[in-house]
Amino acid sequence: MGVAFTFPGQGSQTIGMGKDLADAFPEARAVFEEVDEALDQKLSTIMWDGSVEELTLTANAQPALMAVSMAVLRVMEQRGFVLTNKVSYVAGHSLGEYSALCAAGTFSLADTAKLLRIRGNAMQAAVPVGLGAMAAIIGLEHGAVEAICQTASAEGPVQIANDNGGGQLVISGAKAPVEKAAALATEKGAKRAILLPVSAPFHSTLMAPAAEEMRNALASVAMKNPIVPLIANVRAAPMTNADEIRSLLVEQVTGQVRWRETVEWFGANAVSVLYEIGAGKVLTGLVRRIDKNITGTAVNSPADIEAALTALLA
Repeated sequence: MGVAFTFPGQGSQTIGMGKDLADAFPEARAVFEEVDEALDQKLSTIMWDGSVEELTLTANAQPALMAVSMAVLRVMEQRGFVLTNKVSYVAGHSLGEYSALCAAGTFSLADTAKLLRIRGNAMQAAVPVGLGAMAAIIGLEHGAVEAICQTASAEGPVQIANDNGGGQLVISGAKAPVEKAAALATEKGAKRAILLPVSAPFHSTLMAPAAEEMRNALASVAMKNPIVPLIANVRAAPMTNADEIRSLLVEQVTGQVRWRETVEWFGANAVSVLYEIGAGKVLTGLVRRIDKNITGTAVNSPADIEAALTALLA
């Protein structure tokens, strides 16, 4: 039975996430304290007592989601779980790729928090609010959405940002061509084409200034080869070399999150169980739509951890 650990991306954040872990386990509390210290900010207070609006700010949501994922993993490790003994691969959705790399020892916890704060701020600042847009296209296949983006790009940059599988794709770019592509998608038979309430056009060429900022940030951070291979977002293939991963993380800022292909890769390479480590159940829901032969399990509460350890350490 092949096992992979996956790590959620933006959109999985909720007020109160991780609080039950911090209350129950000192090693989880230590993770949140270390992240607070690395960022020189009480991010944990925002996570547990702040407003949804403040937590949803990209610069807060990204390190916060990573902190929850790492808190879950630290609790598991404290109870005898060893990643290299049980897990064949790690992968994460967009910012979750950083959580996956922290789990696999490529980055330290403090460095991951700092990188995600830089990434969140850089992505937010890359495009003035209101100039970019993103839309979810439901019910069309990848090729059809790609062709629609090609047509709409006569009005400006627009591309597929996320291929989430099960006929769910997200497009991103300048406002006018994204709106045009959404209208075209409806004409072509999409079940739904919904403009998303996001603050910037993530994973589009408009994020080029943020990619440059991440290139500089990543150049100055210590990186080790991951202890288990990473299935990279922009390649949907296993990576084990830190220098290669560094350049792929830069590419990821403007590139497509190939999540459907990532899950399909797992299915084709004898991975039959995916554990989603951290907040929410988004990736677990996507697995069911992409490959019915893979079991997805979300692990984010003390009870989830107990159940996962029972299965993994059996």
